[in-house]
Amino acid sequence: MKTRTSVVIATLAIAGIAPAGAALELKSPNGTLVVTIGINDLADVRGYPSYRVDYQGRPVIAESRLSLDLTGGALGQGLAVTGHRASQHDSTWKPVCGERAEILDRYNELVVELKETRAPHRILHLTFRAYDEGIAFCYTLPEQPGMQNVRVARESSEFRFCDDCMVWATYAGQGAYQKVPLTQVKPGCERPLVVQVANDLYAALAEAGLVDYARMKFASLEGVSHGLVSRLDGEVESSLPLTTPWRVIMVAQSPGRLLENNFLILNLNEPCAMADTSWIRPGKVIREVSLSTAGGRACVDFAVKRGLQYVEYDAGWYGPEYDPNADATTVTLDPKRSKGPLDLHEVIRYASERGIGIIVYVNHLALEKQLDELLPLYKEWGIKGIKFGFVNVGSQRWTSWLHEAIRKCAEHRFLVDVHDEYRVTGYSRTYPNLMTVEGIRGDETRPTNDQTLAYAFTRMIAGPADNTVCWTDPRVTANSTYAYQLAKPVVLFSPWQFLFWYDRPAVVADTPELEFYNHLPTTWDDTRVLHGSIGEYAVVARRKGDQWFVGGMNGLEPRAFNVPLGFLDANRRYTAHVYSDDPSVATPTHVKIERLAVDRDSVLQVALPARGGQAIRIEPVMGQ
Repeated sequence: MKTRTSVVIATLAIAGIAPAGAALELKSPNGTLVVTIGINDLADVRGYPSYRVDYQGRPVIAESRLSLDLTGGALGQGLAVTGHRASQHDSTWKPVCGERAEILDRYNELVVELKETRAPHRILHLTFRAYDEGIAFCYTLPEQPGMQNVRVARESSEFRFCDDCMVWATYAGQGAYQKVPLTQVKPGCERPLVVQVANDLYAALAEAGLVDYARMKFASLEGVSHGLVSRLDGEVESSLPLTTPWRVIMVAQSPGRLLENNFLILNLNEPCAMADTSWIRPGKVIREVSLSTAGGRACVDFAVKRGLQYVEYDAGWYGPEYDPNADATTVTLDPKRSKGPLDLHEVIRYASERGIGIIVYVNHLALEKQLDELLPLYKEWGIKGIKFGFVNVGSQRWTSWLHEAIRKCAEHRFLVDVHDEYRVTGYSRTYPNLMTVEGIRGDETRPTNDQTLAYAFTRMIAGPADNTVCWTDPRVTANSTYAYQLAKPVVLFSPWQFLFWYDRPAVVADTPELEFYNHLPTTWDDTRVLHGSIGEYAVVARRKGDQWFVGGMNGLEPRAFNVPLGFLDANRRYTAHVYSDDPSVATPTHVKIERLAVDRDSVLQVALPARGGQAIRIEPVMGQ
């Protein structure tokens, strides 16, 4: 990590903090975001710590109160500010598997020290950070007399808006999104929650740094027409000191800029805890669906041919996944899924000789019972990664268990994919062996275009998502085109891209456009959202080395976009390989391929049919 400055400031004005009556102001480094903190006398928040957020002088969050309900009584009303500490931070760091090669971590911070004015005089600290990309805050209960342990029964972090804004709400990790007014939000609303504050102003309410605490979701704030409040998935027990996860309010002028700024979630997590990350290998995956030796060998050969890095054996290889007696230390086929035969050790050997890694699925029932036995055994077998299935999520107990399991996998050098309801909050910065997670309604669930294009600017703010891309399955072509599918792994980031979820090598037509997947990386050095509207369309450009990849995905109406190539290097010539929908092309996929000479002054015309897409690879001309 390269750190430019990281110092504690004694003079408040230097850190972007200045007295504001009885309150304190904290400004982002560029001054566009301002959070005001204090004990307020307004009727709705009287006597509570409160905050408000403004962007370029426009209100985003109105005066909102903060409190914790603890054993022994609520800790919120009746607090007094006893001091505050200000600091600045400015550094950069390099993610192991990210959407950009380097991340700027720059913020101004204010720690507000509060104490009850009446017995038992408990102490609470509120830490606020102001980034150019958003505001974050957390609660800390420091060590203090008479409190060795604490139980948090409820957290009431409020997010009050000035109007009945439109939001994109869902109530499960794999739920469908609906655009509804703020007043129609029901309890259990997922995070990140994108809010349209105005036509040119958007916010995303999120959680970061969730490791050993209960998950937060949102509910309508009772008695407040345009407000939300945090709701925890159960109580939290801890010794002191206790610091909660970060509550985050990202702010930008467009959904695309929110997505570009999603590194803020990573910045609010601890730096990488792993001394050696050289073994972590991102890549592209085919799922082996026959659960057989012959199927595995065929997938390995297909992976070599198509530039993939992994083959995954899914549920059923060690018995019925929901059977608590199924033994994941054995290769024992579930007869309802496959008749085999399966010699998994032979497949692992065959794959290893060809540079292909094997990933295995293990249901949570076996993981909870056998994890400490499985990890050294799978290491001996030569397995490279584990896909966790149907893990329990939400409560403090299961949140802690899952992150401990990820840490144990890191100790044994296993890569991890967590499926089903779990949503990331940035832990891959600390343990980058966490390659991807689901927490999204992927292709296997037949999402409509508007849903996938909603995920692009809502769910994807949280971090990588395993969208389980399908290539030839009818459930995909019923909703989209093949050019749309080519673009999907560019738009929806995941260091592990499952490109062939239901596909057997024998049924994948050897069509020319699959060359795009051959060249496609899964991690990036730069990311730019060129066009985007939630649920309607997305055009995203990403760079790896000196090549650029552009993905365009469209919803229900035909659209055309200009894509200026000003992001290319000056004084260099490039070739753009363009893959677009064309019904006249005489292949099963109807994808047209064009090779165009371009440079940074070029503007590509990207025409997208309804439910269609376009994928583009731009590479420098050799020998210049």
